[in-house]
Amino acid sequence: MREAYRVETVRAAERALMTTVPDGALMQRAAAGLASACSALLQRTPGHVYGASVALLVGTGDNGGDALYAGAILARRGARVTAIAPGKAHEGGLAALLEAGGRLADAAGTENIEAADLIIDGLLGIGGSGGLREPFAALAAAAAASGATTVAVDLPSGIDADTGAVDGPAITADVTITFGAIKPGLLIDPGASHAGAVHLVGLGLDLSTAPPAALAPQHDDIGALLPRPGAESDKYRRGVLGVLAGSDRFGGAAVLATGGAIRGGAGLVRVVTSEQAAPALREHWPEAVITSYGTEPGRVQAWVAGPGMGTTDDARTRLRDVLRADVPVLVDADGLTLLTQLRAELGTRTAPTLITPHSGELGRLLQADPADIEAHRLDYAIRAAAELNVTVLLKGSTTVIASPGDTAVRVNSTGTPWLATAGSGDVLSGLAGALLAQGLSTADAAMAAAYLHGLAGRLAADGAPIGASDIIDALPGAIRTVSSVSLRQ
Repeated sequence: MREAYRVETVRAAERALMTTVPDGALMQRAAAGLASACSALLQRTPGHVYGASVALLVGTGDNGGDALYAGAILARRGARVTAIAPGKAHEGGLAALLEAGGRLADAAGTENIEAADLIIDGLLGIGGSGGLREPFAALAAAAAASGATTVAVDLPSGIDADTGAVDGPAITADVTITFGAIKPGLLIDPGASHAGAVHLVGLGLDLSTAPPAALAPQHDDIGALLPRPGAESDKYRRGVLGVLAGSDRFGGAAVLATGGAIRGGAGLVRVVTSEQAAPALREHWPEAVITSYGTEPGRVQAWVAGPGMGTTDDARTRLRDVLRADVPVLVDADGLTLLTQLRAELGTRTAPTLITPHSGELGRLLQADPADIEAHRLDYAIRAAAELNVTVLLKGSTTVIASPGDTAVRVNSTGTPWLATAGSGDVLSGLAGALLAQGLSTADAAMAAAYLHGLAGRLAADGAPIGASDIIDALPGAIRTVSSVSLRQ
């Protein structure tokens, strides 16, 4: 699990460590790690950077000092290093750069940026907030236009380290070399999209007792969560999922949600749908038990409610009845639209609830602007979890999962843009519902489902367009991938 820590936590750990090491030791460690990473980027053989042109974008803080000291190391290895500092640069770092043969250029010109092979962004640090102002904004624009590889120091300037919000001009990096600990803003969009590949340089910080603000799972984390049948397993012990989905108009949603549930490992799937949607379900998934709306489906251990079921008064009544059941419930799609009329039911539930909105659906629930939700995904996921008393899986380029009372959100980035296709969310709902029925908590089911769904999308797409049915077909391969890693631990 990759753990990310808020700025105040990192700052406290840095202060504690600085009392035990010589002055400037942390900056020297950071600069050495940064220079090593930049050397590797400039040439396949690390350490050989002779003749390369490097531009340092230098602010007045410690990030600027890190960039200058790293630039001095690169200059001693033969790089042509130029610092562009609109304000007062770190004195020790600038002196080291000039002594190593680097130079300080006029910040008003951009010719050194345009000619650079590598740009190092040390304009702002993790304490910065809001978008870049001039003259920093102009330097960021010149870096973006140059086409050179850009490396961010600790995090891209203009990104909120704690949330990933980008409220104005910001650096877009190809690589971010972060120090001491990963910051949440490097994992959560829109900040994550500005960070590029994130590499951690350890400084020796003691974070053993500090609570992380965000957790990003890896293969082995998901593999360890997944239920595995034993010798005594039967279809009931493996989890019985109820799926309330489909309508005369949108029967395909029920087919896709059911497929996600079956391939997600549920032992039995009971589908309640419209009479018109039932034949397609029987054709695609004969192993499912299918009943029509108004018919008692039988006992289940969790529900998925909403995909394609419509927003009529009858649909609202069906969702209300499911919410009153004493089992975990996942609400998605049309169910989220109906939930705006049934919020009171959430407050009386004794069993856990998981919702899986995109920004538009969450905007309707919170009466908020979807664009603002996209810009501040972490804040809104946490707010929704607290206000609605549910686990929230906020879909998007980086999925954010928040639960009431949890100190850390879960973040997933295994997806691919090819997942932006009709029915993809229905597959995710069925998959997450299957994991709920098998006994996972709402937070763990959401995290595992998002990870597997994204991984299946990558496996299915392989650089080409896919449909939602392709994701279902790729789910066993995704599960095998994470399970094989877990079994080797």
